[in-house]
Amino acid sequence: MAYTTEVHVALDGDDDAPGTPERPFATIDRARRAAREAAGDVVVHVRAGTYPGPWEFTEEDSAREGSRITYQANGFGTPAQDEVVISGGRVIAGWRVGGDGVWVMDVGTLDTRHLTVDGRRVDRAAIDGIPGEVSENESGYVTDARLDWRAGVEFVHRGVYPWTEARLAVESVADGTITMKQPAFSWARQLYNSSWDGQTSSGPGLPTRVENDPSFLTEPGTFALDRSRPGEHVLHYLPRPGEDPAATRVVAPERDTLLTATGASGISFRGLTFADTTWLRPTGDRGFLHYHGNGFHDGGRIDTVVVVEGQSWLTVTGEPETVPACVSLVGTTGIRFEGCRFTRLGSTALGVTGGADTVVRGCGFDTLAAGAITLTGTDRAVVEDSVVHRVGLDHSGSPGISLLATVDCTVAHNRVDDVPHCGIVGGPAKGTRILHNHVTGAMGVLADGGGIYVSGPQGESHEDGAVVRGNVVTDTRTPYNFALYTDYGAAWMTVADNVVRRADNTAVLHVHPPLDNVVYRGNVWDADPVGSDAVPDSVTYEDNVTLTDAADLDAAEARAQAGPRRR
Repeated sequence: MAYTTEVHVALDGDDDAPGTPERPFATIDRARRAAREAAGDVVVHVRAGTYPGPWEFTEEDSAREGSRITYQANGFGTPAQDEVVISGGRVIAGWRVGGDGVWVMDVGTLDTRHLTVDGRRVDRAAIDGIPGEVSENESGYVTDARLDWRAGVEFVHRGVYPWTEARLAVESVADGTITMKQPAFSWARQLYNSSWDGQTSSGPGLPTRVENDPSFLTEPGTFALDRSRPGEHVLHYLPRPGEDPAATRVVAPERDTLLTATGASGISFRGLTFADTTWLRPTGDRGFLHYHGNGFHDGGRIDTVVVVEGQSWLTVTGEPETVPACVSLVGTTGIRFEGCRFTRLGSTALGVTGGADTVVRGCGFDTLAAGAITLTGTDRAVVEDSVVHRVGLDHSGSPGISLLATVDCTVAHNRVDDVPHCGIVGGPAKGTRILHNHVTGAMGVLADGGGIYVSGPQGESHEDGAVVRGNVVTDTRTPYNFALYTDYGAAWMTVADNVVRRADNTAVLHVHPPLDNVVYRGNVWDADPVGSDAVPDSVTYEDNVTLTDAADLDAAEARAQAGPRRR
């Protein structure tokens, strides 16, 4: 008979103690060692407090066959559950206040692109574009305005393509001459080239936003990090009314990873909060040359995609990299997250690569620089009853939830809202199930995407193809989008019994490359899809209903039973 071993951890514990309720361990590392030595199920109770990341798990930390090791907030699932935070941040205290009201702090070698004040993410100080008359050249830009910017300025290029937002760092500024960091700027000039309806564009163009200089501090509740003196960085924060430097908790994220698991199996995490990381990639020499979704260019091959022969084409990265995750699983089996929160993170929250049988249940994802969940090349993952809110704050192309090259993965009964591009994305895969999700407020910033977007081959028949069923998609917002978007040669898909309201377009049946063996059946929407008056031969379109009465649409939403279920 297998018994459950109970292990306790507390910030005021002692790793030389036995790990009992009365004499807990002090660190997760010590608890991991104890779990390795135990037989049967193990529960590690983590008491209230903020613990530094990263927590690291390997194959040696796996549960024994038939057992499970659980790391959970003490009192998980009860009204007395402790608040346990795994943090990548550092508390900033001892501010001096300048005559202009700006708080200033010498932070040494600290490098970050993010800041948290009393649990609230604050934005970097910014202006809209480069002042003056501006021209672009091979090394950067020239303006007739005199600039006195310090080191650390970053350019945002929103809408290089309608679905793309790049970030490039400035190397130096001398009066009106802006020299950009290399090779990022040269790569950008090679990557972003297109011709559309007779209009040709070349390079990243002018930035739409300029971030991170103390001179931009005009909006209360914003910050800038001055990197002018290597190793002697200075943090500037313009407080909101009523904030007191002696009573305000300021956290500067300085790590990019909170938890990694490689080759591990049979581990659960319950009731934990993962918070306060940064990601310095956009600040570096290689920049962040976004193309689509979570993908970005890091040198290498550049391909040309012809949309209309002799008329429209564009260049794209041929070997994309993926935005990394703060919580990363690689080659794991049976890892579970239940009732966890992921917040104020500088890149993707949770990334799963390879492996199988990951479960994410009843979790919350909010205030993220990139997306919430990325599944890549994994089998039988389940994401259910979770909430994704306010993501893509730095990297607007990031989907709420994305799947690529997965097998038999399910995304069901989640709520996804306030997303700057696509809500849920499925790339080429097999056996994907996107069921009874409520996606609202997608496509808030970038264009050409959808509340639910699926592209490419989805299997070899309808038996192992994709099913998008019972979802409710509302308020899909930018001027060019489709609430349900089957795109780029999507094949072997069934899109059924979904409800769509208030989208620029409800769905589209004509795309390039064309759809193949795609079924649209029994959907309810408030406008006819694009192409429904001339349905392609490769699309089955039947029993779909267009309604305009709000009460009828309300009833259809209720029948869909979309969104998280109460447990």
